[in-house]
Amino acid sequence: MKQLRIPPLLIDIVQSGLLACEGMVFDYRDTCPACGGELSGYDTKKKQFALIKETDKQHPLHVFVKRFTCRECHAICFADEPFYPDTRIGSPLVDLCRTLGATMPFNRVAAHLLHLGIVIDRGTVRNYMNRSFPEIPTTDLFGIHLPLSVLSLADLATRFGEGSRIPGTEALAACGFPSAYRAAPDRLLPPEKRNERNEEKDKEERQAEHP
Repeated sequence: MKQLRIPPLLIDIVQSGLLACEGMVFDYRDTCPACGGELSGYDTKKKQFALIKETDKQHPLHVFVKRFTCRECHAICFADEPFYPDTRIGSPLVDLCRTLGATMPFNRVAAHLLHLGIVIDRGTVRNYMNRSFPEIPTTDLFGIHLPLSVLSLADLATRFGEGSRIPGTEALAACGFPSAYRAAPDRLLPPEKRNERNEEKDKEERQAEHP
């Protein structure tokens, strides 16, 4: 395989943006996405945003997303969050998979990501390349095509400074408000079915964290 040539400065930029998200709290949503009803706080979920490679170890980055229950239809929904619907990694990483995948095979994308310190296997890359997502704003940096969401997070990290708490609203804006792209079938399910599916997802996440 041809040796990857990724400037160390680019690796630092990408890493700083992702690391700035660790521990972020996302706790705002105005109305129920199913019926537009008023919401009440329910609980807070810990979600894995990214898996980072640090020397020989892998380090998961987590964010915290509040959940609400609707006072009208009793559906359970998440706060606005930096995740596309039905995905298990942060939206900037999905953007990276798709941006790199537009010009190279899946295994090559996985290798590039690992060189950037991001652990995503080729099967996950293939999965996201085969799904529909909104158009991704991109730019070229050091000769590599990159999504603006990743660079915007890095800019936030620089502006707020190391150790500072970045507001979730700022991070959402940097990511392009990915959770606004709700999956259409979600809205067609009755509340009891949506809640049942949410419970199934919670169970899968717990099994993944504690195999």
